[in-house]
Amino acid sequence: MSDIIASPSVRRLAQEKGVDLEERARTLGRTTIGPEDIEGGTAPAAAASASADTSYWDVDHAAYGPVTEEPMSRFALVAARNLAAAQSLIPAVTHHDRADVSAIEALRKAWKPEAQARGVKLTALAFHAAALARCLRAFPRFNASLSADGQTLILKDYVHIGIAVDTAHGLMVPVIRDADRKGLWQIAAEIADLASRAQARKIGPDEMGGASMTITNLGGIGGTAFTPIVNPPEVAILGITRTETVTAWDGDTPRPVPMVPLDLSYDHRVINGADAARFLSHYAGLIADPRRMMV
Repeated sequence: MSDIIASPSVRRLAQEKGVDLEERARTLGRTTIGPEDIEGGTAPAAAASASADTSYWDVDHAAYGPVTEEPMSRFALVAARNLAAAQSLIPAVTHHDRADVSAIEALRKAWKPEAQARGVKLTALAFHAAALARCLRAFPRFNASLSADGQTLILKDYVHIGIAVDTAHGLMVPVIRDADRKGLWQIAAEIADLASRAQARKIGPDEMGGASMTITNLGGIGGTAFTPIVNPPEVAILGITRTETVTAWDGDTPRPVPMVPLDLSYDHRVINGADAARFLSHYAGLIADPRRMMV
């Protein structure tokens, strides 16, 4: 399995402990391997889910009309195995909320000349990544992973944000390292760079592993809500859809407010509903008042 995503330190650890990364990835049913997967053993249930009986799907579709066949790429096959394992093993729940983006849009407009001078496109996604980094520091349980045997919670003292990128060859998730220690301009520049290189398939495996949590943004396409699948070994994922204008009431006076829908899927083994609601409420507060992220 040449598509295994593991940092150099994880590869060294695997070598020291005599762990075959390809075999471990097959057992876990995914390609992203972290240190907890080397230390914590295997998850037999993942392997079992990968071998589920799907013989009843074997239908002769041509019997009902004309068809053509298109082989799945190796990249798509690997992603499909990971998603299937995650969906079958993680008791996931999705919490929905929304946030006022009036202040973000005002700042982006006011800072447009500076963005042009810097040669950086200041997108709303940069604000989301900065807000998520701060939330992960404020809510450490979201910045964690379960060991492969599900017995130990590993709390991380770093904040790495995965950014899901839709490419012609499949979904890729490059990672912004130490996002909580970076300013808005640097985050914006890194998002643009990572997205561009992902499209060109110039992202290395060491740039895609080890995220604390992932953002998947469909705002440029559409939709009002969705339920993103948690990307193990992360315990939560944040989905964003298209900003919509809603009516808010200031006393008896209606006013239009641009609101972004937010969809937080989380592993219920680690996070309960009240925690998720508090997390997303805190997040929405940062988005509504982005200057709090710049202190």
